[in-house]
Amino acid sequence: MRVDCLLGLNEGHLVQLAEPGHRLQAEARDAFVALQAAAAGAGFMLAPASSFRGFDRQLAIWNGKFEGSRPLLDAHSQPLDALALSEPERIHAILRWSALPGTSRHHWGTDLDIYDPRLLPTGGKLQLEPWEYEQGGYFYPLSQWLAANMERFGFYLPYAVAAGVGAEPWHLSYRPLSQECERQLTPALVADAIAARPVAGKTHILNMMDDIFARYIHR
Repeated sequence: MRVDCLLGLNEGHLVQLAEPGHRLQAEARDAFVALQAAAAGAGFMLAPASSFRGFDRQLAIWNGKFEGSRPLLDAHSQPLDALALSEPERIHAILRWSALPGTSRHHWGTDLDIYDPRLLPTGGKLQLEPWEYEQGGYFYPLSQWLAANMERFGFYLPYAVAAGVGAEPWHLSYRPLSQECERQLTPALVADAIAARPVAGKTHILNMMDDIFARYIHR
């Protein structure tokens, strides 16, 4: 993949999904459509909550959490006071739930967050937090079905078990494409992108880049 696409700086690798505002690579789109059809046959409405997300969008999320204007959660999904943390502590706290700009799997057009709007309680708001997808949560039946069926369509959960990243049972990745993107992504590529842009905490980030890759990016 072209470096600018890999880093979320170009959108030329994407096609539109049926759902407005959502885009993936063509091969990943076709696989997701097939997965949706199989889910519908089992009684689920598999919908994307988020798909492609570019560098600038990820930058806004990152800077908002770093500066305290967006919610920042701990490992148990409880609120943290970002400004009470040192900058390195803040970086690690953000990375538990949000990717560093340039490293988000959503840049690649291979990954998306999913839910079933028909399982969401009336008046309920989607949180994208683990409890919604775990036993007792309203998306648990969908999670069980996906666990048994998604691999047939090339999908897996990249954040099911990861050393530093919180579990994300809503995040699907199309392995035939994403594994190559992950291989191509390097600390040097990301460091160059970060250095040239207004990323909050960039001095510490650049000093921590190898550790960030080891703890939060490489599977």
